[in-house]
Amino acid sequence: MWGRTIDKPVTRGAGLQVLGSFLARENAGMRIDFISDIVCPWCAIGLYSLEAAAARIPGLVLDLHFHPFELNPGMGPQGQDVEEHLSEKYGASPAALAGTRQAIRERGAALGFDFRMEARSRIYNTRDGHRLLHWADEAFGGAVQRQLKVALLKAYFTDGRDISDRAVLLALATASGLPEAQARELLAGDRYAAEVTAAEAEVHAQGIHAVPAVIVNQRHLIQGGQSVEVFEKLLRQILDES
Repeated sequence: MWGRTIDKPVTRGAGLQVLGSFLARENAGMRIDFISDIVCPWCAIGLYSLEAAAARIPGLVLDLHFHPFELNPGMGPQGQDVEEHLSEKYGASPAALAGTRQAIRERGAALGFDFRMEARSRIYNTRDGHRLLHWADEAFGGAVQRQLKVALLKAYFTDGRDISDRAVLLALATASGLPEAQARELLAGDRYAAEVTAAEAEVHAQGIHAVPAVIVNQRHLIQGGQSVEVFEKLLRQILDES
């Protein structure tokens, strides 16, 4: 699935990391390979910030493609209480979690994304959602995949829905334009499970261990949920160098 391996790491965080060749497919506009998870709030922030930054650059068109990164691949079918999960995983105190929730809510509001943190009570397994996203891109293209990605993010972070529930996933898939019968068949089996696993293994092999990770034009890596201003600066820098 991936192109050549990463070489010449430059900087991380708000800077650019130069890659070899990533996902060697022809692109129209600026190719964006967006590595993320559905239950990652900073991934939603990163996506909306990136798109807002691109809108500030006249004539820039993003060719978006989403790739899987399961933060909790071993999560059981019932999920886990979100407060319990974050406390166990990161050792965060209730006060620290409250501060982070407020920061996320404010960042989202500024970008037009509604984080209703009180609605999100549990962390869920996201494997089936990533299988749907893989199929959407492969069979219908980036625009349909993006529509499904945004629907999944809003279902979880705004509406507090269980995005591991296959009935919920089927409804979101069909609302995003995917054929209902094919989506139902996919969810009932394990189609694209191997592809999701392979994609995640390759991401880790490329040295990417946190999300969001944004690959620009198969070469430049931007990590983290950066601000609109930082994304705009880096996108302009890439355009100037191309």
